[in-house]
Amino acid sequence: MTPPIPTNLKELSTLIERGEGSALEFKKTTGELTKAMQTLCAFLNGMGGTVLFGIRPDGRIEAQGVSDQTLRDIAQAADHFEPPAHVSIHRIKVHTDRDAIAVAVEGGREMRPFVYEGRAYERVSSTTRRMPQTKYERLLVERGHAKRRWENLPAEGLALKDLDRKEILRTRELAIQQNRISPDTSHDIGEILDRLGLRMDGVLTHAAQMLYGKRFLPHYTQCLLKMGRFRGTEITGEIVDNRQEHMNAFAMVREGMAFLERTMPLGARFPTGQIFREDRFPVPLDALREILLNAVMHRDYSHYSGYVAIVVFDDRIEIRSYGRLPTGITVKQLSGQHDSKPVNPLIAEAFHRTGAVEVWGRGTNRVIAMCKKHGVAPPIFEDRQGFLIVTFKAPLVAADGLDASTQKTTQKTTQKTTQKIVELIGQHREITRKKLADETGISANGIKYHLKHLQKKGVIRRIGPDKGGHWKVVR
Repeated sequence: MTPPIPTNLKELSTLIERGEGSALEFKKTTGELTKAMQTLCAFLNGMGGTVLFGIRPDGRIEAQGVSDQTLRDIAQAADHFEPPAHVSIHRIKVHTDRDAIAVAVEGGREMRPFVYEGRAYERVSSTTRRMPQTKYERLLVERGHAKRRWENLPAEGLALKDLDRKEILRTRELAIQQNRISPDTSHDIGEILDRLGLRMDGVLTHAAQMLYGKRFLPHYTQCLLKMGRFRGTEITGEIVDNRQEHMNAFAMVREGMAFLERTMPLGARFPTGQIFREDRFPVPLDALREILLNAVMHRDYSHYSGYVAIVVFDDRIEIRSYGRLPTGITVKQLSGQHDSKPVNPLIAEAFHRTGAVEVWGRGTNRVIAMCKKHGVAPPIFEDRQGFLIVTFKAPLVAADGLDASTQKTTQKTTQKTTQKIVELIGQHREITRKKLADETGISANGIKYHLKHLQKKGVIRRIGPDKGGHWKVVR
């Protein structure tokens, strides 16, 4: 909280009693003007603050002789802030010929990062230091967020034919069902993208590629979903399942949830007073889906090495996404009330139109409530090495000691998918993997997994060579 600006000696003494801290600094004289301005720069990059001249480090009021030139020197020094900042200068009479000076600034909010003489500073407790380059660059991007951010920059060489038409039309239909787009919206995919803000002046944006792209290599390596199941509790354990696929944002959510349903054991219990069995996963699916949606929507897509990862151990599930939280939101706040600050508002808006998410910053709170209702611990949020990691603690090993991914898949979603694939193969004499992917809404690699699984079970068999052949349902 920015301290009040003192206007008299009594108020000055009261303020000094607080001691130096994140928003208050003492300087013996204006001979330390340069360091004082560096601290004011740090305050501008934070929540604001006040520098008091004429105060010794131990808090004793020494004051100094103050002339009009002294005040002009302070004002001229403040002209070296970029972008320009409003600085309040107040003179406080201490003795007949000696004054203290209070110089205050408010937090810069959307104008951050501020620099003084070309360098950015930050405040850590009662210390002013040079701002790390990574933080400076992140704040710089956020300052230009409204007009120039990675998601709304032109995607060089991207054309409508490179996007998944069926996925775009699926967004249209879901948005109409949710009353979040007009039923009169054209079926023309270009016009749909215009309405979603994903095409500007006829030029497609990076956000359009992230949401609806079909091809990602070699230019969009960050469109990566990593899924792994490790035996034990460490990543050095035996790899039971390992998949890495490049895909668009909507596909990431579908594929990620299919992987989790396939991997988690499906337990059963008889609720008190009930005669029917209740099948349930160790972690509520809706909670996992909410966190996965957040990971996909709010990650940093600008870095070519970024990705989303789902990592399953015997004792926990981790969902990892590259990128840090927006400035002003901490990991601790995710477990309480906080504002919604989407890092990628265009991508988040597309998901919102489909009804997948709200826009009120309640997602993590709802996840915690779901876990409590399910009888499991709420997730743990961590900011680690450039990734936001959400961990659900839960036993992921079945009662018989076998890993869930080695058991017979009984989950309803997987059953519906495999049943749909079998029906499509039965209805068509020849059908491509791409056609199966389009009809079921999962990736080509996902189709490959299901075909292999069905072939191994003897439900279908391959007719002809690997290239040019087709599948047939075994009657």
